[in-house]
Amino acid sequence: MGEEDYYLELCDRPVHFEKANPVNCVFFDEANKQVFAVRSGGATGVVVKGPDDRNPISFRMEDKGEVKCIKFSLENKILAVQRTSKTVDFSNFIPDSSQLEYTQECKTKNANILGFCWTSSTEIVFITDQGIEFYQVLPEKRSLKLLKSQNINVNWYMYCPEGAVILLSTTVLGNVLQPFYFRAGTMSKLPKFEIELPAVPKSVKLNLSERDIAMATIYGQLYVLFLRHHSRTSNSTGAEVVLYHLPREGACKKMHILKLNRTGKFALNVVDNLVVVHHQDTETSVIFDIKLRGEFDGTVTFHHPVLPARSIQPYQIPMAGPAPVTSQSPVPCKLYSSSWIVFQPDIIISASQGYLWNLQVKLQPIVNLLPDKGRLMDFLLQRKECKMVILSVCSQMLSESDRATLPVIATVFDKLNHEYKKYLDAEQSYTTALEAGQSRSSPLLKRPARTQAVIDQSDMYTHVLSVFTEKKDMSHKFVIAVLMEYIRSLNQFQITVQHYLHELVIKTLVQHNLFYMLHQFLQYHVLSDSKPLACLLLSLESFYPPAHQLSLDMLKRLSTANDEIVEVLLSKHQVLAALRFIRGIGGHDNISARKFLDAAKQTEDNMLFYTIFRFFEQRNQRLRGNPNFTPGEHCEEHVAFFKQVFGDQALMRPTTF
Repeated sequence: MGEEDYYLELCDRPVHFEKANPVNCVFFDEANKQVFAVRSGGATGVVVKGPDDRNPISFRMEDKGEVKCIKFSLENKILAVQRTSKTVDFSNFIPDSSQLEYTQECKTKNANILGFCWTSSTEIVFITDQGIEFYQVLPEKRSLKLLKSQNINVNWYMYCPEGAVILLSTTVLGNVLQPFYFRAGTMSKLPKFEIELPAVPKSVKLNLSERDIAMATIYGQLYVLFLRHHSRTSNSTGAEVVLYHLPREGACKKMHILKLNRTGKFALNVVDNLVVVHHQDTETSVIFDIKLRGEFDGTVTFHHPVLPARSIQPYQIPMAGPAPVTSQSPVPCKLYSSSWIVFQPDIIISASQGYLWNLQVKLQPIVNLLPDKGRLMDFLLQRKECKMVILSVCSQMLSESDRATLPVIATVFDKLNHEYKKYLDAEQSYTTALEAGQSRSSPLLKRPARTQAVIDQSDMYTHVLSVFTEKKDMSHKFVIAVLMEYIRSLNQFQITVQHYLHELVIKTLVQHNLFYMLHQFLQYHVLSDSKPLACLLLSLESFYPPAHQLSLDMLKRLSTANDEIVEVLLSKHQVLAALRFIRGIGGHDNISARKFLDAAKQTEDNMLFYTIFRFFEQRNQRLRGNPNFTPGEHCEEHVAFFKQVFGDQALMRPTTF
């Protein structure tokens, strides 16, 4: 399989840590995404590494028994270590504060601590088999203060740091889940909900395993993912992942079901808002996108994998060691190894090899795996790094070898412009609110973020359309149809079409001598009026004489001042067009000769300069009976230039009657 076939890969800069062995224990903290390698209970050193910090934290601590759990508070201010089922020990890592350890015992009698979670730099939650205890840590006093506690029987717990939600498994079967939400010193109990088990359990014992539940934020919403294995009693064709939406307010609701159509051992990740399901038996993974249209049965939406199952791209582990040794070839990494542990959202850890990877989605290979361009666009527009891939898809669908039909091209343009319009509207609302002075009264007013899904007209022009119109082998009818389709789409979404797109249409029509079509487009206002467009038409007069009048009509519709039109034409070096325009409106007796001669000289076209110079000589003769320029016209340097290029004899002689 070529590299272009794999759509999932492990990041190329993994976190490398000392692999797990009898002396070295490895822990992972989901909140800070840090790996702890604890040697001999910490006595011979603890090394902490995170994905972002390339400088690991190293320290030693007294070996006071086996470490069950170890985590830093947010910002690495305070270290918490659990060694017994009753207590957690704390050490300050704040500069100039006491290094002495302090201990907190759980409040509930006869309770065992299952684990703990930091919810901020100084707030921590103990989860026991009999409930939950929320504390504030006071590092300067080296003590803890209980903020709130709740008694409830707990089988196991799960923490989602992104949503600051702890999920507790309760009841004998374990399938009633109780969420708690933490924010700025407060703990809120959210409504509990029941996970539907695949079949009626035969015995009353724990049925819902922690292994089959994950929590993740997908498209800004918190979901509980339940991996429901194939049940022999039902006629289903395999396992499925059930997504329960867990809102801040209101009850948890079953929303989506991802059909896996296979059985066996699975693991879940969430990458770029996609649910990735790894299947160990076949060593492949599939991805699901809950934003894509699925089959809705009135209560839940069923989704199938977006793409065929593929393995993660093969990965080589670089050989560590002294330089001469590293010349050895890298070792292929065993993918889907039974020693892999996955953490949300996108982390894969191999404790036996000593690596932590972030899983990544590769978008380019997906382009060829999803033939339906409309669905492909829906998929790509939701991805973080999508802009260049989308533009490459647009170029590809306009290429000779891979050409799409016009209805498909229209669909793609409409999908892009729908996103573009959403952004323009949000930007407009923001500006209006800002001008109305709402920013002071509403601190929540934020400028809309411009994501990569916003493909504007300049992106399309630069990367797709201008390149496409220059292709020699392309049928001009198709080129014009595509350009008009894009303009139609912009108009449909009430987006003002930029003049350079109209210019592209006109240049293409002129190139193929399709003047009748140009005339029609202008007559029926298919191409919107604009000054740059009018100037372009004026410059076409030599190829197509009616363009002059079309242009003047357009400028009049725009109620443009005549002198402004002249300035615009001169700035575009359309000196003759400017002169013709001025003659057309009868203002040529009052214009500044110097301004026109300056512009003509700048074009470095001597024959043009000659024509303009001669025109003004003739004007002088007609108005004053003498072709020479008066001192007030400041044309001395132009007269000198004319003589230098064409000689004295070329100057007009005064005519005498």
